[in-house]
Amino acid sequence: MTLAESARGGPLAPADEPPAHRGRLVVLSVLAGAVLAALWSFHFVDSVIGDNVANTLLGHDAKGTAITGVVAGAVFAFVSGLAGTFTACNVAAFGAVVPLVREGASWRDRLGATLRPLGRLAIGMVVVSGLYGAVGALLGDRLPQLSTATVGNGLPVRLIQASVVFGVIGLVFVWLGLAALRLVPDPLAGLERRFPGARLVVLGALVGGFLIGRPFPLFHKLFTYAAQTHNPLYGAAVFVLQSLGNIVVMAVLFALLTLAGRGRFARWLVAEPGRLLTVTAAAFLVAGAFTVIYWDVRLPAMFGYGWYPTAPW
Repeated sequence: MTLAESARGGPLAPADEPPAHRGRLVVLSVLAGAVLAALWSFHFVDSVIGDNVANTLLGHDAKGTAITGVVAGAVFAFVSGLAGTFTACNVAAFGAVVPLVREGASWRDRLGATLRPLGRLAIGMVVVSGLYGAVGALLGDRLPQLSTATVGNGLPVRLIQASVVFGVIGLVFVWLGLAALRLVPDPLAGLERRFPGARLVVLGALVGGFLIGRPFPLFHKLFTYAAQTHNPLYGAAVFVLQSLGNIVVMAVLFALLTLAGRGRFARWLVAEPGRLLTVTAAAFLVAGAFTVIYWDVRLPAMFGYGWYPTAPW
C-alpha cells in the first residue's frame, strides 16, 4: 500500500497511477524546497511571529518572564508550541496536509474521516514527544540540545543536534515523496498491510521527533525549566503539550480543506488520474528538500562551513 492508499483508506484505483513526468516533478519540487530555504527568514518567524503570538496569548514577555510553577509551565508549553507553528523546525509538518484530506457525502462524514487519521497522527507524535520529554527531564544539560558549548567557528553544539535530527527527518520526507511516485521501494508498505493506519502513526512520530532537534528559543526555555524539575512525568506532559500546540493550526487547516466548499478540494484531488499522487508526492518532496537544505546546507553556511544564498531580510 502506498502513501496515497493510506490517504484514501483503501487500495488505489487504476486511475491512481503515477504521473507521466515523475522526474520533472521531483526536480521542480526539490527546487521549490531549495528556493524556500534561501528565502526563509528565521528572525521573522521566530521573533516577529513566534514571540508576538506567545506574548499576546500569555499577556507578558514570554522570553523575559520566568516560568513560576508547573501549571504556568504547562500553559507556556502549549502556547509556545502554537507560537512555533511556522518555525523552520515545524513547517515541514504541513507536508502531511494532503494525505489527511477526505471525501464524504456530508460534512459530518468528511469531518469524522479527517479526525480519525488526525488521531493516528497524534498518537505517534505524543509517544515520541512524551518519551523525549521524560528523558530530557532526567538527563537535563547532559543532552547536546541544552548545551551552551560551541565548536569550530562558533557553531553551537545544540545546532549540530538540530542539523542531524532534521537532516534525517527531511530525508525520510523525501523518501516518502519518491515512494509515492513509485520511484523507490515503500518502506512502510508491509507495516501498513499488517496494521492499516500505521503509516500515519509513523508520520506523527516524525512530527514528534521535531522536538528532538528544535532550537526555537521559547522551546529551549521550556526544556530548561522541565530539566530543572528532574520529573520525567512532568517533562513528558509539557513536551506533549508543546507538540499539540504545534499542530493546532495544521489540524484546523485539515478541517477547512475537508469541509470547505462541501469537500470540493477532496473531490478535486481525485478528479483526474494521478492528481492525488502528484500533490501528495510534491508536498513531501518540497517539505523534505527544504528541511535538509535549510538545516544541513544553509545552517552550516551561516558559520562559515560552505555557502548557500540567502535573502537579505
